Amino acid sequence: MNHIHNVKEIQDSPDFQIITTDQELLMLCRYVAQKSVIALDTEFIRIRTFYPQLGLIQLYDGEKVSLIDPLEIKDFSPFVKLLANPQIIKVLHASSEDLEVFLHYFNQLPTPMVDTQIMANFLSFPNSTGLATLIHHYFQLEIDKGASRTDWLARPLSTKQLEYAAADVWYLLPLYHVMWNALQETPWQQALQEDCALLLEKKVQFKSPELAYLNISNAWRLNPEELMRLKLLAKWRQEEAIKRNLALNFVIKSDNLWAVAKYNPKHTSELLEIGLTSQEVRIHGKKLLQLLTQMKRIAPSEYPPVIQRLVDEPRYKKAIKSLQQKLKEITPEGLNSEVITSKQGLEQLLKWYWLGEQSEQNLPELLIGWRKPFGKQLLETLEN
Repeated sequence: MNHIHNVKEIQDSPDFQIITTDQELLMLCRYVAQKSVIALDTEFIRIRTFYPQLGLIQLYDGEKVSLIDPLEIKDFSPFVKLLANPQIIKVLHASSEDLEVFLHYFNQLPTPMVDTQIMANFLSFPNSTGLATLIHHYFQLEIDKGASRTDWLARPLSTKQLEYAAADVWYLLPLYHVMWNALQETPWQQALQEDCALLLEKKVQFKSPELAYLNISNAWRLNPEELMRLKLLAKWRQEEAIKRNLALNFVIKSDNLWAVAKYNPKHTSELLEIGLTSQEVRIHGKKLLQLLTQMKRIAPSEYPPVIQRLVDEPRYKKAIKSLQQKLKEITPEGLNSEVITSKQGLEQLLKWYWLGEQSEQNLPELLIGWRKPFGKQLLETLEN
């Protein structure tokens, strides 16, 4: 099945060094610049904060694992240059949050990037397959996930923590190589590269605070005036969360924000009545009431339109069924249909087709890149 007997990482446990000074980082990055592919991972904590808090960066160049300590190092410019180096492929697994870390701390995404979880999608694995599963599949190895729930900001890190962190990238690089070889026997190399690039692209798209209200569940239940209130409140909450580096719900819970928009309270006592916590009212009560008074200055013509939901469309049930059916039929052998698109992706296509958004600027994912031929066939189903 695969020639794993000569993979040195299977025989040995990770060989790692800890990088704590600017000089060590500079030397490492100079050395690594000669490589064509490296494995990267980060350890971070994200419980109460808006941004992840970086605790450790792991890098494996095929010879030695380097554990880079971001709490000690001041000058990250050599590392940023490495992330941006177009000659070096950076391999990550399930990289979405790691990418946010790189973007927030270094304002630079690792490019070009290959995500082995996306790779697994094109090799018939189930969606969101974990690293341990892949390592077990290809190398018949069990890796210890014992230290994953750990405080990565604590110092000193224990030997067990360091070994755990090193193992993630130690096995990731050989895994990439065997999966890359397997991928050569499929028609999906180009699709993999497009999907990894797409993930990077989505990370840099600025999420405007003006649109934050659209992420609040049940926003569709509100009329235009209530939505305008929600828009003001959600914009303020997002800006506040970024400013104070607090997770959104630690500023004010989404449901409570919705209630304020819906019931338009006039006094702090009413805020408590509609369900806000005493802490939310103590810290933000005045501000919330103040935001609501801004409504006086906004003309009804500026209110956002009511949110249209596909499920309220009489034709929705029938259409989504026939799309799901068609997707099954056109999915190539050896690929899971959800790699082409999810139910959400089908809904995005429907919205684009039905709700008059058929613009070239606003193409649904199904009509871009390697998915386009499939998207076209799905559109024909709708047209018929």
